[in-house]
Amino acid sequence: MNRFEFIETSLTGNVAVIELNRPRQLNSLNRKMVSEIITALEGFDRDENVRVMVLTGKGRTFSAGADIDEMMDDNPISLELLNQFADWDRFALIKKPIIGAVKGFVFGGGFELALCCDLLIAANGTEFSFPEVGLGVMPGAGGTQRLTKLVGRTKALEWLWTGERISAETALKHGVINKIVAPELVIEETMKFAERLAKQPPLSLRLIKDSVNKAVDYSLYEGMQYERKNFYLLFGTEDQKEGMNAFVEKRKPNYQGK
Repeated sequence: MNRFEFIETSLTGNVAVIELNRPRQLNSLNRKMVSEIITALEGFDRDENVRVMVLTGKGRTFSAGADIDEMMDDNPISLELLNQFADWDRFALIKKPIIGAVKGFVFGGGFELALCCDLLIAANGTEFSFPEVGLGVMPGAGGTQRLTKLVGRTKALEWLWTGERISAETALKHGVINKIVAPELVIEETMKFAERLAKQPPLSLRLIKDSVNKAVDYSLYEGMQYERKNFYLLFGTEDQKEGMNAFVEKRKPNYQGK
């Protein structure tokens, strides 16, 4: 199934797994790797056999950040011509659930990549950080925005200004991650949760994600109007009829994503 240079992909049932595959470089992100990740996600997003996606890293760490060797000689014009972050913009268009399974270092661009996931399960001992300030730069792939929306302005500024390492426990406390598990169980527990979600009605998962994402930017009233339209839409699906009939008939539903 794999056709990429810097990632590996696999499919288990209805769960697709994307694994960062530069373990000797601590899965540092170069431009081609980011392009491969989003290309794989988009492919799985279109695949009717896939209901949930898992993003993780090969080796002992998720990602230590961007490939500095690739970026150190860039200038404003070269970055503008490259449209450096165009691939990152595409993450926001993925409709299906993305669960991140992280361990070791989740630094810089790796932290930004983790924040593109809908849910995060972290191994005990995982550390998160935006160390860009120590290099004279700052996050540029959405880190300042996604982190602020998660933890609030003052905590985001503290972490971004200092570049300090954030423990998994602190990340859990501030809502950055959903769960901490033993390192040897991080993939197993993530797959269990992904398989649980894969049994849910796929269109409901998509529209719930869509509505929650809108809640981040909309006013309460605007968000409620948007939610209502998605609620109505689901009453046009076969899965809605199957779910309610199964409830009345006291049996397990069999959702088809239609």
